[in-house]
Amino acid sequence: MPLPMLAQLVDDVVATKFVLDKPRMMIGRHPESDIQINEIAVSGQHAILEVEQNAFLDDVVDVYITDNGSTNGTFVNDLPVKGRQRLNNNDIVRIAWHTFQFIEDINGELEKTAYTLDS
Repeated sequence: MPLPMLAQLVDDVVATKFVLDKPRMMIGRHPESDIQINEIAVSGQHAILEVEQNAFLDDVVDVYITDNGSTNGTFVNDLPVKGRQRLNNNDIVRIAWHTFQFIEDINGELEKTAYTLDS
């Protein structure tokens, strides 16, 4: 089963890919962060990513992001993250001024079906 990833974008070009291969991953400036962004606008423990098995489909995982009380915010598609938010394929995630695209390897029609049931 392919793993979801965050692709860091620089001028709309993928600069780095981060595979989301743990149940819980920290994004932040701290050297022990799973996805480290060494820049002053990023908090030490800026945001948390959680990868969970989908309740309905065996080969599908859901990825959630939560802002961890950061100074400059966490955004999905230019909207501030408030609480725990599920990421959808091709969502644009912004950590302070750093931009990522969320990529999950799933058939788009299957995704629509799976989340209609969950709504």
